[in-house]
Amino acid sequence: MAALASKSKGKSWEFDPFDDGSTKIAVKLQRKQYGSFMRDYALQLKDFEDVLGENPGKTWDWELDPVCLRYMPYEEISLLQLIKSDNKILNKVLTVFTSLCCEIDTLKGEAEKRFYVPLLMYGERASGQPFQDGECQLQLGRMLPLLQDLSSFVSRVYIVVKRVVQQLGALYSPESSRGSLKKVMDGSGVHLQPVYEHLGTALTILLTLDLILAQARTLHEHWKLYKRMMITSVRGSAEKFGASEVKLQPLEKLLLKLEGDLLDRRIFVNCMIEQYDGEQLMVSVSQVLRDEMLFNIQNYFVYLEARLGEAHELDQRDKFVGLCCVVVLHYNIFKIADKRFVRALWDTYKKIPAVHIIGNIVWQPAVFLSHYLPGIDKYLDKKQKTGATASSKQWLTAKSQNLAREAQNWYLQISSWMISMESVSPAGDVQQEINHKTSLFVDGLKFAFGISHLLRTVANLHFSLGVPMTKTEVLAICKLLELLKAVELTFHRCSMTVAQTVGQLIQHHSLVCLEIIQRAKQRLAAEKRYSDKRLDVLAALGLMQMCLNGPGTKERMIVANLALGVAMGMPRLFREDELSTLSGTMKKVEAAAELIPKLQWACDCSFLYWHRVIIGRYFTDLFENPTDANRLHYMFCALRDCCGPLRLVCHEDPQDALLEAFDKEVMAMLQEHIISPLCREIETDLRLSIHSDVKQDDRNPYRAGLRDLSPFLRVRPIRFFDRFIDIKGQVTLYLDTTFYNTTTVALHDWRKYGEMRNLATQKYGLMMTEVHLPSQTIEQGLDVLEIMRNIHVFVSRYLYNLNNQVFVERSSSSKFLNTINIRHIANSIRTHGTGIMNTTVNFTYQYLSKKFVIFSQFLFDEHIKAKLIKDIRHFKESKAELDQKYPFERVEKFNKGIRKLGLTPDGLSYLDQFRILISQIGNAMGYVRMIRSGGLHCCSDAIRFVPDLEDIISFEELVAAEGLSKDTETATRCLDAAVSNLSKNFAEGTEYFKLLVDVFAPVFRGDKHKHLRNFYMIVPPLVGRHRHQDNKKKKKHL
Repeated sequence: MAALASKSKGKSWEFDPFDDGSTKIAVKLQRKQYGSFMRDYALQLKDFEDVLGENPGKTWDWELDPVCLRYMPYEEISLLQLIKSDNKILNKVLTVFTSLCCEIDTLKGEAEKRFYVPLLMYGERASGQPFQDGECQLQLGRMLPLLQDLSSFVSRVYIVVKRVVQQLGALYSPESSRGSLKKVMDGSGVHLQPVYEHLGTALTILLTLDLILAQARTLHEHWKLYKRMMITSVRGSAEKFGASEVKLQPLEKLLLKLEGDLLDRRIFVNCMIEQYDGEQLMVSVSQVLRDEMLFNIQNYFVYLEARLGEAHELDQRDKFVGLCCVVVLHYNIFKIADKRFVRALWDTYKKIPAVHIIGNIVWQPAVFLSHYLPGIDKYLDKKQKTGATASSKQWLTAKSQNLAREAQNWYLQISSWMISMESVSPAGDVQQEINHKTSLFVDGLKFAFGISHLLRTVANLHFSLGVPMTKTEVLAICKLLELLKAVELTFHRCSMTVAQTVGQLIQHHSLVCLEIIQRAKQRLAAEKRYSDKRLDVLAALGLMQMCLNGPGTKERMIVANLALGVAMGMPRLFREDELSTLSGTMKKVEAAAELIPKLQWACDCSFLYWHRVIIGRYFTDLFENPTDANRLHYMFCALRDCCGPLRLVCHEDPQDALLEAFDKEVMAMLQEHIISPLCREIETDLRLSIHSDVKQDDRNPYRAGLRDLSPFLRVRPIRFFDRFIDIKGQVTLYLDTTFYNTTTVALHDWRKYGEMRNLATQKYGLMMTEVHLPSQTIEQGLDVLEIMRNIHVFVSRYLYNLNNQVFVERSSSSKFLNTINIRHIANSIRTHGTGIMNTTVNFTYQYLSKKFVIFSQFLFDEHIKAKLIKDIRHFKESKAELDQKYPFERVEKFNKGIRKLGLTPDGLSYLDQFRILISQIGNAMGYVRMIRSGGLHCCSDAIRFVPDLEDIISFEELVAAEGLSKDTETATRCLDAAVSNLSKNFAEGTEYFKLLVDVFAPVFRGDKHKHLRNFYMIVPPLVGRHRHQDNKKKKKHL
């Protein structure tokens, strides 16, 4: 009694529960005030942004994208911490199924990142050339580690699938099929739909691998060559390859295992025929599990079928592939099928004749069911079979005819949607604002999936059926690609808004779910009739509340959906409207949490790599319609999606060879179809505009048509791989190069090209580079560099006038003779700089050294030396009688003696050749002399702007005194150095002849060259021979 009294006394102060609605009104008012505060604060921040200028903004440039914003929530606690309730049995059940679902998601990610692309890309060649001997075996050898990992991966998937089926069997199987296993919990009415969805995902992985390997013909061919090499070549001569037969046996066993596990195209079939019955659990005889699996499959099919091919379809057709795989698994386990359901499943070909899997691979439901579902023919009539056979071609034909119209419709819808996305403004009510943004995001996601499904199916059906595309289809497909990337980039531009709204959406929809769950929980607790079933449901509702109270991570959503499946085991727990709202709202939470990953998957255009031949046609059409030039950004954004898969290639060496080949291929097509024609068109237009006095073709735009190419020049630089493609810059470079080169060839047209530069700036906005051609004369003559490179030709073809310092061409095929004087040399030095002088002189000295060797050898010859010594002795003995004069008779006698030694085919004696050698040496020395004179002439022209050479002002000191910047000080130091160098060169010059004497004199004066002292005696015969040749030429001309 005392206890009762104290209990009643303790509660005497409490009022009776009463709710007049004031709490809800207060909460609503506070929310409204908080929303108003946030809107005012956002407007203030926007004003700050506007004041700061263009740099701070809501988004960053998607071309650069230096920082990537990821706002997909992820779980930081373990499943054991997440699934924590008072019902330990339920905790264990949900932990097992959640971990299996997460494991399947992990397997799916691993398959996509590691295995799909390398297998799909095998056989693609970076060089484009046929395989050479041994190259096939090398490429397959690089793939062996991947194939070994793939075999382990497939075994892991088999184990996970088996565990899922056995865990379902343990939950639903009756006591008769359990053996020694005890019943875990009451599974009646419990429908774990997420488990079957993930089971379909796991089976889809196996099916995808089968489809990829079935299409990899090159891999199978190379496998046969590699296996033949290992069996015949390596085994027969193992020591030659540094191996032993003991080590080869495991390798051969590995090859046989890999062939049986992977290359026999039975990856999916092996999973179907797996033994799912255990020693303690007979899954195949469990009628409860059979009915439960069929119930979930049919419910899932109803949900998917209502959305397949419809405007609100997202990723349902990809899940439909998994559903069909689960149907085949169900048939292989229980050996029974529902006739009506199979017929309904078969008829889905009318909505989706094919589903794109990856790359250029498509999956056809009718073909799959007829191949993997034995005995399906007895469920179908003849009309259904024949209709499915031709459905793909009929669908493709119908789509091809209407593809351009559909592309235009998509263009109008997406344009309107983009305007709405860009102009999102705060609404009057927070709830209304959230609903409006949700609607926009969902619409964008639907557009992305709708275009993606259409693109992938049409393009890859053309590939698989071997039907060529028409030009209209190609352009429509390219337009859809642009629209797809436009949707993705619109979301990117609104990243800040999306990031903010996604959190609000998850929080809002979670709150709606929590209210429904709380009401159901209160109703269940109020009945006061507790049983194991009710305790399980109460614990499941508590887990749902705990999961929905946190961020919408993948793990939390799996647990929440599984818990909802357990809660559904209690009949009439939710009212129909509550259940519908709860299911739909939870799907919205999932969609909001996975918004960006789903969008990225839908907008992924990596499949374009297999259809890249259409890019050339697209570029050609775009060049013919320049007004749409900005569309290039979207196309290159789609092409960039191909880079990720190409980086995963394993068979090429180096690994990025295929990536570089793709880069070169795309750039070559862009250059061929857009940039090169654009450069030529603009150049032609500039030439025709300048040369208005020349008769031209009809340029009336109303008759001949006139295209405005300026939109191409207004396109912002396009990012592709590790470069930016600047079309305007490339056109400018082309025109600069062309104008410069043509001006140097035709100097008299310099004014015309200057006008063309100005017109290019005015008409096309091109910032042309000033050529700064050095001042020069029309009779520029040969360049110093050209003479230096061909000094041996120059000295033989030109004659040197010592008095006037001019070279005159010896003979010419034209009516004119070229001349080279000091002014020409000065112009060349001004063009190339004074540094060319020393280089030219050094090159000439090297040439002279070779000629002096021939000179010395001639005088050293026994015949020549004997005659010279004889003449020297005679001259010394008779010089008094001869009055110090060399007699003409001795000259004739010397020449006749030399002629007896032999003549060349041209009739020249050795003395004539020696005379020509001396002339060439003299020409080379005259060229050196002219180089010095030209350098002094050039320096005098440059130094004339210095007022007083005796008193040169130091600009560096003046700048230092004024305290100017370091850059200015550096510039003035360079100026002082240049002026000092000019002054020194002008005042002193370089005595090249003195250098020549200093180099050769010590050598020629040595004992080894005493024969050179006889040279003076051969001068009279040389002069006589020269006179004879001149007279002969004069008589010939007369």
